[in-house]
Amino acid sequence: MQQTSARLLELLSLLQARREWTGPELAARLEVGERTVRRDVERLRALGYPVAATRGAAGGYRLEAGAAMPPLLLSDDEAVAIAVGLRTAARNPVSGIDESAARAIAKLEQVLPPRLRARVVALAGATVDVPPDGEAAVVDSDALAAFAAAVRDHETVRFDYARHDGSGSRRRAEPHRLVVWGRRWYLLAWDLDRGDWRTFRLDRCGGPTTPVGPRFTPRELPADPADLVRQGVGAAGARVRARVVVHAPAPSVRHRVSPAVGTVTTRGDGSCLLDAGADSPAALARYLAWLDADFEVLDPPEVQAEVRALAARYARADTGTGGPS
Repeated sequence: MQQTSARLLELLSLLQARREWTGPELAARLEVGERTVRRDVERLRALGYPVAATRGAAGGYRLEAGAAMPPLLLSDDEAVAIAVGLRTAARNPVSGIDESAARAIAKLEQVLPPRLRARVVALAGATVDVPPDGEAAVVDSDALAAFAAAVRDHETVRFDYARHDGSGSRRRAEPHRLVVWGRRWYLLAWDLDRGDWRTFRLDRCGGPTTPVGPRFTPRELPADPADLVRQGVGAAGARVRARVVVHAPAPSVRHRVSPAVGTVTTRGDGSCLLDAGADSPAALARYLAWLDADFEVLDPPEVQAEVRALAARYARADTGTGGPS
């Protein structure tokens, strides 16, 4: 009986490791006959594991999804990876996920062999988390799941949105991607009323109304989803914007300019136009100095004045006397 139980566990492990197995393959791995494999499959079914079988030359066995998740057999590396992932999820700014992850890691560590528990505890004790910039914005888990389903099924969504200034609006959009940046979740979508791509912070979104709208054919994204979100977040958060001619090829400037700060457009004379934003004229002037190229600020006057002040400060520093050269 002990040998049969061990063989059942090995069979279950094989079925969880690959999508489908043929009878001869399983028999060879378990070193038994195909009739024994069929009996063991029936024993697993009796225990509640949904093992499906197909007949014929191309037939085989596969473990399907059931009404409840059966116990999983994990390798050492898989168990440690899940434990580390759960610890990370416990710090996720999604309501309910942190508590569920904490309960799951407690259950997993309780049954881990001592050697694996020691690895997980050592990793947790040796790791220091550096908090991301900005506060975590908690997202409702039900709303997150609803938006994710709409992205998957290509369904138009309607939702209430709170702008940065606190005012509200009703939005209709075609959701394309969910993007995590720092400790915030964003929805990248095509805004049907504005006819353009928009980035929405999920913690400011009311859950999409149900039923959701009609299905749509996904549009081609003009850039990488992460870059589009960075551009959208940067444009929304910048209090000051400036147009700057940079005397350098556009590719080299793009390499230095984050999409969250600005966009670079090629000009015909080998230079490029930078449309950049920042919290203040002084911050924008300091950022332009980092470009390592000659530039001209076209507007606004506030940024031009800060650039002149910064140039004068650098000139005084060059004399080594603290006064003008």
